[in-house]
Amino acid sequence: MITITDKAKSKIDNLMHDSHLDSGYFLRVSVKGGGCSGLSYNLDFDNEEKTGDQFFEDRGIRIALDMKSFLYLAGTELDFTDGLNGKGFNFNNPNASRSCGCGESFSV
Repeated sequence: MITITDKAKSKIDNLMHDSHLDSGYFLRVSVKGGGCSGLSYNLDFDNEEKTGDQFFEDRGIRIALDMKSFLYLAGTELDFTDGLNGKGFNFNNPNASRSCGCGESFSV
């Protein structure tokens, strides 16, 4: 399961509203090969379920993960920061043994 902080929920709600996405859309979180640590995070809005998708809901946000991504992201918290050191979504992933400095990639 992935959990979402209040700041991340607020930003996701704003992005969905600004993009004129209806309630049929959900947040797709995935992992793909690449980045300086070997694996990178990917966030997108989607409205099509795929075979093998795992669905969760936290704070009213519906989240989809494919099975491979679920194995890497179970227990992850999605946060959003907008401070002086940068702005964007952050993944607090308990499965990551190493992360890059920018927080966009990891390894297990």
